[in-house]
Amino acid sequence: MSLDRLAPAIFVLLWSTGWVVAKYATFVSEPLTFLGIRYLTAALLFAGFCVVTGAAWPRDRRTVVHAVVSGAFLHGLYLGAVWWAIGEGVPAALSSIIAALQPLMTALAAPFFIGERLSPAQKAGLCLGFLGVLLAVLPKFFGQGAAEIPAFAIVVNMLGMAAVTYGTIYQKQYLPTGDIRAIATLQYIGALIVTVPLALSLENLHVDFGWAFVALLAWSVLGISMGAILLLLYLLRRGQVSRAASLIYLVPPIAALQAAAIFGEELTIPMILGTLIVVVGVYLTNREDPAPAE
Repeated sequence: MSLDRLAPAIFVLLWSTGWVVAKYATFVSEPLTFLGIRYLTAALLFAGFCVVTGAAWPRDRRTVVHAVVSGAFLHGLYLGAVWWAIGEGVPAALSSIIAALQPLMTALAAPFFIGERLSPAQKAGLCLGFLGVLLAVLPKFFGQGAAEIPAFAIVVNMLGMAAVTYGTIYQKQYLPTGDIRAIATLQYIGALIVTVPLALSLENLHVDFGWAFVALLAWSVLGISMGAILLLLYLLRRGQVSRAASLIYLVPPIAALQAAAIFGEELTIPMILGTLIVVVGVYLTNREDPAPAE
């Protein structure tokens, strides 16, 4: 089976673990401090990977700047907002619902920024996917404890969603070519430029070094920062930005399924039905359409 067929499924599985990691990371480190260490580690490993594999570095300053700026939005502002919000008490599943707004935001913004048009079937798929996400996860937040979720942290989480939406479009608009390995390295430098000042100003840089921290850092860097991000950049290069973004719809229900399987959390009928609806929506958005709507 080709990488084009496997990449979306692998990306979703890797990316869906990010909210679980974010929740557990709050027990061993302050969120922005952890992200700073994660980005530094990822940048160093990517740089070494580029040297070993002979990656082609950008020769013009404009490409370097675009890569750094896209990383500031895709990683620094986005994950910084999400992890800070989770650390302030926003449930991981609710945070993933907010992230599921990204495909709709991307589809709405893409025609204005990069002239990307979607067919009626793709538009229907985006809406169907969003409805599936709501059905799968949102009922959990009308029960006991829902009123205790901090409103300001939710707003910050939504700002993070807006940042990754813009970063995704920016990536497609200004970085259509270039070695993905080198681009990813520069993006983590951009993430560091944003995250380090925030961590220094908002946190005490507290870290409980131990096996739990090492395990979380290893998975965050190797599984998500390197594996998932390389796949995302690959998918953005290979197809429409809205199609790649639509895969985010699969994350909340898959994260809920992971929590049910690993931690014994409740798996409800709405979660199961919502997941099936999401799969249909993502299929409609990503299927080949030789005649996109004008």
